[in-house]
Amino acid sequence: MSALITPDEISDALGIHRPTPEQAAVIAGPTEPTLVLAGAGAGKTETMAARVVWLVANGYARPGEILGLTFTRKAAQQLSRRIRRRLDALAASPLCRGDGADPAIADAIRTEDPQISTYHAFAGTLLSSYGLLVPVEPDSRLLTQTSAFQLAYDVVSRWESPLTTSSGAAKVTRDVLALAGQLSDHLVTTDDLRSHPDLVTTLIATLPPGPRQKDAPTAWLLRTAEVQGHRDELADLVDAVAARMRAESALDHASQMALAATVARDHPQVGEAERRAVRVVLLDEYQDTGHSQRVLLSSLFGRGAGPIPAVTAVGDPMQSIYGWRGASASNLDRFREDFPLEGGAQSHLRELTTSWRNPPEVLDLANQITAPLRDRPGSIPVPQLRARPGADPADLVVSVHDSVEEERGWLADQIAVRYRAAVDAGRTPTAAVLVRRNGDSAAIAEALEARDIPVEVVGVGGLLDVPEVADVVALLTVVARPGAGPALVRLLSGSRFALGATDLASLSRRARALSLRRSSPSTGVITGVTELEEVLDTLVRGEEIDTAGLADALADPGPTSGYSAEGFARIGELAGIVAGLRGRSTAPPARLVAAAEKALGLDAEVRLRQRTGEGDAREQLDELQEVAAGFRAESGTGLDAFLAYLDLARDVDGGLARGEVVTAPGRVQILTVHSAKGLEWEIVAVPHLSSGVFPSDQSPETSIRTATQLPEFLRGDRESEDNPGGVPVPRLEEVTDRKLLEEALRSHIKRVGRRSLDEDRRLYYVAVTRSEQTLLLSGAHWVGTATTPRGPSEFLDEALEACRQDEPVGTIDHVVVTPSTSNPATSAQIEATWPRAVTLDRMTSAHAVGTATPVDPENEDAPESGPARRWHLAAAPLLADARRAAELRDQVILPRRLTAGEIVAMAADPDAFADRLRRPVPYRPDRFARRGTRFHAWLEHRFGATHLLDIDDLPGAGDQGADDGLSEEDFTALQESFERSRWALKTPHEVEVPFEVGLGDHLLRGRMDAVFGDSDRDGDGWIVVDWKTGRVPADRDMPAVALQLAVYRYAWARIISGRLGREIPLDSVRAAFHYVRSGRTIEPADLPDADELLAMLSRGASGVGC
Repeated sequence: MSALITPDEISDALGIHRPTPEQAAVIAGPTEPTLVLAGAGAGKTETMAARVVWLVANGYARPGEILGLTFTRKAAQQLSRRIRRRLDALAASPLCRGDGADPAIADAIRTEDPQISTYHAFAGTLLSSYGLLVPVEPDSRLLTQTSAFQLAYDVVSRWESPLTTSSGAAKVTRDVLALAGQLSDHLVTTDDLRSHPDLVTTLIATLPPGPRQKDAPTAWLLRTAEVQGHRDELADLVDAVAARMRAESALDHASQMALAATVARDHPQVGEAERRAVRVVLLDEYQDTGHSQRVLLSSLFGRGAGPIPAVTAVGDPMQSIYGWRGASASNLDRFREDFPLEGGAQSHLRELTTSWRNPPEVLDLANQITAPLRDRPGSIPVPQLRARPGADPADLVVSVHDSVEEERGWLADQIAVRYRAAVDAGRTPTAAVLVRRNGDSAAIAEALEARDIPVEVVGVGGLLDVPEVADVVALLTVVARPGAGPALVRLLSGSRFALGATDLASLSRRARALSLRRSSPSTGVITGVTELEEVLDTLVRGEEIDTAGLADALADPGPTSGYSAEGFARIGELAGIVAGLRGRSTAPPARLVAAAEKALGLDAEVRLRQRTGEGDAREQLDELQEVAAGFRAESGTGLDAFLAYLDLARDVDGGLARGEVVTAPGRVQILTVHSAKGLEWEIVAVPHLSSGVFPSDQSPETSIRTATQLPEFLRGDRESEDNPGGVPVPRLEEVTDRKLLEEALRSHIKRVGRRSLDEDRRLYYVAVTRSEQTLLLSGAHWVGTATTPRGPSEFLDEALEACRQDEPVGTIDHVVVTPSTSNPATSAQIEATWPRAVTLDRMTSAHAVGTATPVDPENEDAPESGPARRWHLAAAPLLADARRAAELRDQVILPRRLTAGEIVAMAADPDAFADRLRRPVPYRPDRFARRGTRFHAWLEHRFGATHLLDIDDLPGAGDQGADDGLSEEDFTALQESFERSRWALKTPHEVEVPFEVGLGDHLLRGRMDAVFGDSDRDGDGWIVVDWKTGRVPADRDMPAVALQLAVYRYAWARIISGRLGREIPLDSVRAAFHYVRSGRTIEPADLPDADELLAMLSRGASGVGC
């Protein structure tokens, strides 16, 4: 259709800059499939948004008929916001409101939104609509990398067939997932893998030896054959993992994309439906798509199938740097055939070659870097980049050093000079150091910090290593795991609480003072089975941990005298936060993450950091929220399962992927080149351009030497006549003996290595084109602890040559041509004498100490002079600390809330009760607590009541002398015994009565088994009965046990008084135990009243040091 409104007219109406002729050619290009080659910094996102506006303004498509796909959520959000802003401006402009405007366009803008998402999200949406055609459940759960590892590890751990590998289960699991990912990426099944003959193994076994070779294959060939065999073993495990995923209705990202591609490829009606719904398709970063994505998109919107949508793919073949994660660099070359015009002609081609980011010299170097990659057979011609009109010249400096230590020093100096110059000029600069390896980041950061330059290491660690995220996880760890000392130390010593060293030391001493002393069971002769059971149970229930930790001291820090006033207040604040979160610890992880973030004030902190140029805003905290919201426990529930998931993610998923990196002013960011793609800084340094480092000298992964790699002849992006730029395939046609076979296989590995070098060259191009002004390139001869010098890499040599040409791109600051004869990092010698000589004076002193008479330093006066006086004065405060610790050992704070069982425990054994308060961890599962559960459930049913039970108030929790469980005979005996009792003839007024009543400063809580009307009294009268399935306690224990009844009696009096609206005297309520097995009902004669209970609590509080 002919355009009614030009791009310039739209720009004028919207009040924005007019596009360049190149951009206008894209914006108002044909409404047919088009490939746009957009170089680094060429403004592709703005151009894509402008094309959407142009299409909508001219009535070609409504906003709801536009689909935009990109790789990251951040990119999708940015593109969506930009399109939305432009469309809103269009709707408010004269183009939609003036005379002759079509009101339907403005209405559509107000009521519809373009569909902008990631490629993976689109695949998920497609499966939710058409998944049953595969079939796959539309609501299948998408596994994270960590969840997928958990599932696969379980399968591998249960695998019973033998494996030839000696690797452990974790390594095998990673291999299985890697091979599964390759199969999914290339739409190959395990049946495909098995049905194709293993030509390499067959040739090794059948070919004759070459000239002067032994009869047996070489070790290298035997190892190659083993790799092929191990791949077959892994394929069986891949099938088992896939079956487990199907059974659990789960998918990983690779299988999700593969299934979506399969649906689109095998069911043409799906593509027809999508093309009717979508008239415009935008494909961003197309050079990073993989084979399965290519099949998905071309099946839906390409192959000449009508109606043909306006597909616009934008990409840069020179920025194809993700081959290691499945991207196919040749997809861009094949786009014009995959998305032909009506009639079969190749799709249109447009170019964006003006860089709005880089200075001319940087672009000259970038063009020289990519020169070896251009104009290869079968590849699409890529134009050179050119600078914007009026661009300032670059500050480009190159250097070569003797050692990597000298290189880092030079680099830090160069950055420091430029950084301070910007600050002195009143600007907050942006700066980055882009590394090939994460391991180089720390040393560079140290060099910059030594020069007082603020640094942020972005590339090391994952999401869980981001400071604000680590703080949230640390707080949740302390909530769920009281023994997590390191997490608590992080919180206490961090910026939020900033506890000083002295206060931390005091808290540590308090923890030692609270350390538990394990009690030994009583000694003597055991005369009966029951007594033996009690002793054994005491041993079983003994504390698992002997000493208290910082969490105990946090909850009970002791006297204020040991702390600063601010420190004690902060300890109390954190203790309150932890206690509050523990009360909510059963909430979903996402809510707990939000609560922890709020409690620590992190939201305000990160926003302040952003405003002051010291950090990102909420990207990382939001990422943690998404992880928590998407968490589904595979085993266990609640917070501890979530923390276990995060622990595993540290090992198998690099600590989880961070929120996307953003350029941040006010410090030097250190990150990998891969992480830097799409970003820009004023100052960019690319260090370690040394041979074997950048480009890397790591051996390429091929199917010949790596079992997790798919055989090249099965890959969808393999080289062929139609795809000469594809992945090399072993050339074995002319192999006639094993010598020629080995040569052919080694040659294949070299060809794959050259392909890896090409990707490193593109990576280098990405690094260079991040610079807006300054570009620092450097390398060294001696790297690490190498025994031979590396020297500058070919990339650095090319930069040096570009600085020496007639029109140099920059300056050469420093070049060491001849390296040192030895590695400076290893040649320096550290000398010491061992063993050290023992002088006569030291031997004399040692003898004097050994023969001295012991003294009491606390009670002895300090000597008047000499070393002994100094020692005495130094030891005195330490001894005082130890004495205070011993005095405080038995002090605990009595909780405000107490159960009836806890009151009994306090009265029976105050020391043991205090120990339990010091260490508030759950008891071991107690067979006594389980004894009466089944019987009480029967009683509830018998009395026609069914109540939920609290975990803290299990029926029979106070029973003594019970067995681990009830046999059918025991259970029947209990039933028969109860039916013979007088209680069987009575109807209870209420059963299973929960309560929480106040007494002084305490809240008493629990659950009463049954309350009966008291027929022995006239008027108001009740009797509370507690069923016991165990044995009757000894007379000496009864006073303590009876306190349970005293609490029940007081609670029922309060409850019934409230119900009747009048005071019911306590003596109107009786209480009794009924021991079912023996048929005895015991009603203590003198139960404590409310005042006596309160006095007992006060005495108990004093007894435990409250």
